[in-house]
Amino acid sequence: MSAVHRLALLAAGAVLASACASVSAAPDPLPSALEAGWEGERVCTLQHQTQTHRVLRCTFPPGVGHERHYHPAHYGYALSGGTMRITDETGVRTVTLETGSDYSSDGTAWHEVVNVGDTPVIYLMVEKR
Repeated sequence: MSAVHRLALLAAGAVLASACASVSAAPDPLPSALEAGWEGERVCTLQHQTQTHRVLRCTFPPGVGHERHYHPAHYGYALSGGTMRITDETGVRTVTLETGSDYSSDGTAWHEVVNVGDTPVIYLMVEKR
């Protein structure tokens, strides 16, 4: 079993635990994380998919971001950390992510991110379909 598949199985439990409070539908016309990109280019690729979940790998070189999009309930893991500027309904903030850090979310109605650091930031995300 590959590392991506193992990560998907481990994270599925965390995602399912928070699914009851998840954002269930995206407001039109925002794209999902897989569909959104940066200046017309996608930043996330589909790594694995089941009937209930999918695993995305999102790569942000310095200066590259993810235009406004939404997320259903999801789990994220930083394969490569760095500094990201995040804009959402609460405002704008800059966060430094450590390689190996992780998080889970009940869902995000919308946000935008951009890598404002000097190194690529790479995430694996497991999200509900």
